[in-house]
Amino acid sequence: MAPEAVAVVSVDDFWRLAGLERAELVGGQVVEMTPPGARHGAVVATLTRLVGAHVDVHRLGAVFVEAGFVLAHDPPTVRAPDLAVVLSARAPSPLPARFFPGPPDLAVEVLSPDDRPAEVAARVADYLRAGSSAVWVVDPEGQTVSVHTREGVTRYAAGETLDGAPVLPSLRLPVRLALGDAD
Repeated sequence: MAPEAVAVVSVDDFWRLAGLERAELVGGQVVEMTPPGARHGAVVATLTRLVGAHVDVHRLGAVFVEAGFVLAHDPPTVRAPDLAVVLSARAPSPLPARFFPGPPDLAVEVLSPDDRPAEVAARVADYLRAGSSAVWVVDPEGQTVSVHTREGVTRYAAGETLDGAPVLPSLRLPVRLALGDAD
């Protein structure tokens, strides 16, 4: 018996479907996603406030929350990081009404308890392969932030200070604040 052929969904077709559900387009296939939990949402809100303020004060570019970024056309891939930064040199004006045409300079993914390591690794690889300079993987459970670049991974623990390089080299962010611990 021959394997069943699966139709590839284009970026434009995905745009028309995207309003129906929380999903991403990965390798031409629509992948449904569960809405995030409360802690996840709180960490994303904290990071958005802290990173957004830094980007705004220094006029570095644009900050996005769960916006779609076209990472590839063959096969079609649209990912929506929890938080993203596009530096001024790459941020068109006005911003596109649809998906951003390319990768973010910085993608931030906040882990949820049910995230599988292989899926997280695939997301990181997709961003870096598409041209993102850095991907932060924020782990509220493990109390760490891992910064992935093409050169490797740097892991920061809750008592350390995250260095925003290479995308935000002037940013110094205590990891405990990034994890939502204001004390």
